[in-house]
Amino acid sequence: MSNETTSSVAAAGAKILAITSGKGGVGKTFVAANLAAALVRRGKKVLLLDADLGLANLDIIFNLRPTVTLHDVLTGRATLDEAVLMAPCGIALLPAASGLVEYSRLTGEVQDELRAVIADLGRRYDYVLLDTGAGISDLVLFTASLAQDVLVVVTPEPTSIADAYGTVKILAMLQKRQDFRIVINQVKNTTEGGRIARQLQTVANRFLTTQLGMELKLQHMGDIPHDPAVPDAVRKRKLLLEVLPGAPAARAVTALAAALEAAS
Repeated sequence: MSNETTSSVAAAGAKILAITSGKGGVGKTFVAANLAAALVRRGKKVLLLDADLGLANLDIIFNLRPTVTLHDVLTGRATLDEAVLMAPCGIALLPAASGLVEYSRLTGEVQDELRAVIADLGRRYDYVLLDTGAGISDLVLFTASLAQDVLVVVTPEPTSIADAYGTVKILAMLQKRQDFRIVINQVKNTTEGGRIARQLQTVANRFLTTQLGMELKLQHMGDIPHDPAVPDAVRKRKLLLEVLPGAPAARAVTALAAALEAAS
């Protein structure tokens, strides 16, 4: 997929990655935040953007209290430099606001402003990670359209798998995307993730290839095991890679960062 924004970003050498999910509660924001930390540890300059403009929560994950947010940038009340915070582990964070109903429907003006913000960030960082909202709202779809790659976070629950398939289908239909990255979170054993990834690819091959007239590639980037250290870190408002980098889930996110970089 190409548009003016992603073309200019690619020319600048940045990788714009949208991290999304078909439903909430699958650990998408945990993956986004810890993936940012893992990429920083690999020597990359990373910005993490809270793209859930009306229901932001990345600042809570980092235990930060921003006074300036992306909303202020989009409305012209603040500059991008004033809104970007330095979060733990060397991550640059662009927080969003919470409880703003105006982002439930995207206006053309907001789209233009958000497009310009992400293009600007693409010239400053090696990676810009967009932590989208869950589902297939207009905001989620538009945010994903600004990214070169999409990482879909899935859990083994049947509803998560079905919603992940629906998300891939909608993005493929509307944006003509053929390539998707898939990570399976909260797996219980070493074979579960591969089975789910194969299941998603099989269903896409069976139903979407003919319907859309193109083949889709759902690249399985890895699995993150169910790990009691994860909710403990979340409760403490700390990144798992910061407080317990040797935990199984932390090691898996570190491997995910390496896989994504190799696939770029």
